[in-house]
Amino acid sequence: MGKNVLLVDDSSTMRKIIGRSLRQAGIAFDEIFEAADGLEALAILEKEEVAVVLSDINMPNMDGIAFLREKATRPALKDIPVLMISTETGEDIIGEARGLGAVGAIKKPFTADIVNKVLGPLL
Repeated sequence: MGKNVLLVDDSSTMRKIIGRSLRQAGIAFDEIFEAADGLEALAILEKEEVAVVLSDINMPNMDGIAFLREKATRPALKDIPVLMISTETGEDIIGEARGLGAVGAIKKPFTADIVNKVLGPLL
């Protein structure tokens, strides 16, 4: 399996910024997939091999928490690590995300160094 990442954020600009931060952090991925919400993310995960998911929390259609909840019910997807990237990093929402399987969180805005520090050990 190649090392692929899925970026989930309703802002296409933010997805580009996250992708650029990954490259600046020196984290090489074979392919970067993008989804605008949790529903699109699930569809991509069902057909593509992904090493890690970086997901926003606040999105239309299916937010990051609902995405984690649904992903956990799918045996083929439940063990794929998810790192939350959001402006919302309060202990209540991040605690809920961790309880649903998120492996950590990065607060927006962030630097390439922070991405490398948090994401590096997961790969």
